[in-house]
Amino acid sequence: MPRRSILTARQRAALIDLPKDEASILHHYTLSDHDIEIIRTRRHARNRLGFALQLCAFRYPGRLLVSGEVIPEAVSRFIAAQLGEEMEELSHYAETDVTRRRHLVDLRQAYGFRMFSGHRARELKAWLSGEAEVATSNHDLASRFVEECRRTQTILPGVSVVERLCADALVAAERRIESAIVNRLDEDRKARLDTLLTEMVDGTVSRFVWLRQFEVGQNSADVGRLLDRLEVLRDLNISLDILAGIPPHRVTRLRRQGERYFADGLRDISSDRRLAILAVCAVEWCAAISDAVVETHDRIVGKTWQGAKRLCDAKIADAKAAVQDTLRAFKSLGSALLDARSDGASLDQATELACGWDRLKGLVATAAELTDTMAADPLTHVGQGYHRFRRYAPRMLRVLDIEAAGIAAPLLQATALIADDEKPETRPVGFLRRGSKWHRHLNAEDGDGHRLWEVAVLFHLREAFRAGDIWLPHSRRYADLKLALVPAEAVEGAPRLTVPLDPETWLADRKARMTDGLARLAKAARAGAIPGGSIENGVLRTDRLSAAVPQEADELVLDLYDRLPAIRITELLQEVDADIGFTEAFTHLQTGAPCKDQIGMLTVLL
Repeated sequence: MPRRSILTARQRAALIDLPKDEASILHHYTLSDHDIEIIRTRRHARNRLGFALQLCAFRYPGRLLVSGEVIPEAVSRFIAAQLGEEMEELSHYAETDVTRRRHLVDLRQAYGFRMFSGHRARELKAWLSGEAEVATSNHDLASRFVEECRRTQTILPGVSVVERLCADALVAAERRIESAIVNRLDEDRKARLDTLLTEMVDGTVSRFVWLRQFEVGQNSADVGRLLDRLEVLRDLNISLDILAGIPPHRVTRLRRQGERYFADGLRDISSDRRLAILAVCAVEWCAAISDAVVETHDRIVGKTWQGAKRLCDAKIADAKAAVQDTLRAFKSLGSALLDARSDGASLDQATELACGWDRLKGLVATAAELTDTMAADPLTHVGQGYHRFRRYAPRMLRVLDIEAAGIAAPLLQATALIADDEKPETRPVGFLRRGSKWHRHLNAEDGDGHRLWEVAVLFHLREAFRAGDIWLPHSRRYADLKLALVPAEAVEGAPRLTVPLDPETWLADRKARMTDGLARLAKAARAGAIPGGSIENGVLRTDRLSAAVPQEADELVLDLYDRLPAIRITELLQEVDADIGFTEAFTHLQTGAPCKDQIGMLTVLL
C-alpha cells in the first residue's frame, strides 16, 4: 500500500530537518553546563561530539539521527566549538551501531526522553484526535503534533508515520463533525434536505443545484429571483445552532464541497456526510443570498440616484438656452428703463416699447421656472424609482431578519410599515437628520407624498447597512460590527496594549500631550523659532517640504532595469514559489493534500 502523503517536501523539511541558520542553531543547540558535564563522561572525542549531536537532535527537531545522514557544517562546527573538539572527529562517530544504540539508552535515562510506542503513543494519538478538529490544514496538524512531541520529550517517529497519523486523525475528525451536525437534525428536516436532491425546478435542474445558482443582481427582477431562493431556504427551518461549536474552517470546507457536488454525486455518498453538507449549505447559502439581496438593493439605489442625477443635469443643460434668452430680454428691458429714467420719460411707455407688459409677465414666469430648475438637486427626481422599489421592497423587508442599533430604531420602524404595506397618514421621519434635504422635498409633496417617503426610507436603509447601524445575523458582509471586536474580557488579560483599557485614561494622556505641545508651540511662536514655519497675521504657514530623492535616482532606476535579465514569467513564478511555497496554499478540497502538478497550477493561475 503506498504511503499516504499529506505534506510537501518543503513542509517535511521544516518539521524534521536540522536547523541551518545561525539564529536557530544558537537558540536550539546551545549546551548548558549540565549538558557539557554529562557529555564529558564519554571517553573519546568522536563519542563526545556524537553524543552531543544526538542530544541536540532529540531536543530539536525531536527525532533520531538517521544512519548516514549528512549533518550541516554549521551545526557540527557550533557543537564542536562548545566542547573544544575538532569537527573532523565527528566523521568517525558511530562506526558501529552499538555506540549509537548505547548513547540512545543513556540519553533517555539522563534526560527522560521517551520513544513513540506503547502507552505514550496511545496518549498522543488521543491528543491528536482532539487537535484534528481545530487544525486548519494538514501542515497545521502535523506542526501541532511535532510541537507536542517536543514538549513531552517524545522522540518523533518517522515522517511517514506522522503523515499517516495526521491523515487518519483528520478523516476521523471530519466524520465526527459530520455526525455531530446530523444528530442535531430531526427526521423531518433530514427528509426535507434529501428532497432538495430529487425535486426538480422547471424540469431541468435539481432544487439543490438551483439554490446555489445565485449572484448579486442589477435590478428588481434579480432581487425577486434571490428572494425565491431565500424563501425556500427559510422554509427548511435549519437553525444556526446546528453549527454551534463547529470550527469555521470546517464549515467552509463542507460548504465548498457542496458547491462542487451535483445531485447525483451527493446521493452516492454516505448519509451523514450528505446530510451534513446539505445542512451546512442551507445555512451558509441563506446568509450569502441575504448578503446578495442587500448588495443588489444597494446597486438599485445607486442606479436610481445616478438616473436622477443625469435627469437633473439634462434639464439644467436644456434650460441653458432659455436662461440666456431670458437674461438678454431682461437686459434689453433694464437698459430701456434706465434710459427712460435718465431722460425723464415715462417708465410705462418705455416698458411698452421694450417688450410689453404681457411679455414681461411671461418673462417673470419663465425666470421663476428657470430658477427652480437651476436650483434643483437629484432628490427632486428620485421619486421616479418608486415603481422599481415597489416590485421587491416589501417582500425583501419581510424576508430579511434585520437587526438595528438604537440609533437606527426609527428607520427599522419605518421599514416595518413598508413591509406591512401600510400607508399611514402621519409618516414618521425620525430616521432623517435635522438638516437633511429630504425634509424640504417631503414637505413640498402636495400629492401622494407616500411614494417619496418610501424611496427616502429605502435610500437610508442602504446607508444604514453601509454604516453598520443595521445588520443581518450570520452575515459575511453585513454582520454586526461588534462581532469583529475582541471581547473586553480577552483584552483585560493581554500583557501589552497599544492604548489603555480605560478610555478616560487615554483621553487624559492625550490632553496632557496636547497641552504640552501647544505650550511649546506658543513659546516657539513668541521667539519666532517655529521649526519649518512661521505665523503671519495670525495664520500659521509651513514651509514646503523639499524632495529627498536626488535627480540621479531616475537614471539609476533605468540603469537597473536595463541590467535585469530577460526571463519567462513562468520561470519567475517558479523561483518565487521555491522561496515562499506559494503553491502549497492550494490544497485538495476534501483531503487537504497539496497539488502535485506545480507547473499546471501556475499555468492556471496565469
